[in-house]
Amino acid sequence: METPSYYKIDQEFFVDMQRCIGCHACEMACAECETNGQESMIHIHYVNRAVTVQTTVQVCMHCDDPVCANVCPADAITKDEFGVVHTANTARCIGCSNCVMACPFGVPIKEEKYDLMMKCNMCYDRTSAGKKPMCATVCPSGALYYGTREEISKMRPSSTPVNTFYFGKEKVTTKVNLMMPAGSTSIQVD
Repeated sequence: METPSYYKIDQEFFVDMQRCIGCHACEMACAECETNGQESMIHIHYVNRAVTVQTTVQVCMHCDDPVCANVCPADAITKDEFGVVHTANTARCIGCSNCVMACPFGVPIKEEKYDLMMKCNMCYDRTSAGKKPMCATVCPSGALYYGTREEISKMRPSSTPVNTFYFGKEKVTTKVNLMMPAGSTSIQVD
C-alpha cells in the first residue's frame, strides 16, 4: 500500500515521564475522541502517592512485534503498515483478555461494559491525516510530544529517546519512545 502524501512517516511519539505533572489533560482529550466511545486510552498513574506527587503516563507502545496481536485467538488486533497497533476490532474480539495478560507494558484494558479490549491507536484518525494525537496537543508540560527525532533532540538535548526494552532476555522494540536522561540507558544483556 502506498503511503498517503499527507501521512508524515518521520513523525514519532515521545513520552517524557520526568515532565508529567499529573494534570490528566491527556486523559480528558483522549476521551473526547469520537473513536474511543468517551473512554480514555491513555492513563495517568501515581508512583507512590504517600511520599511523592510523581506521576507516570501509560500509553500503548505500539510494539514492532506486538505480543497482544500474537496471542489474540480471534485475530482482532492488527498492526498496520505504519506501525500502529490498533485496538481490537469489535466484530472479532471475544473478550478473552489474552492481550491484557500478555502485554509487557500492561497497556490493554478489557472494558467490561463493552466486553472488549481497548487501547490507544495513536489517534489514527488524526495521525493518518497529518495531525498530532489529541493527548500530545493538550499536554501543557511537553511530557507527550509527537514530531521528529530532530525536533525532540533540539528541544531536549540532555535526553535520549529510547524505544528498545528488555524483559528478561526478551527484546521489545516500539514505535513510541521514552525520553531518558542522557547516559542513563547503557544496558548490557547476556
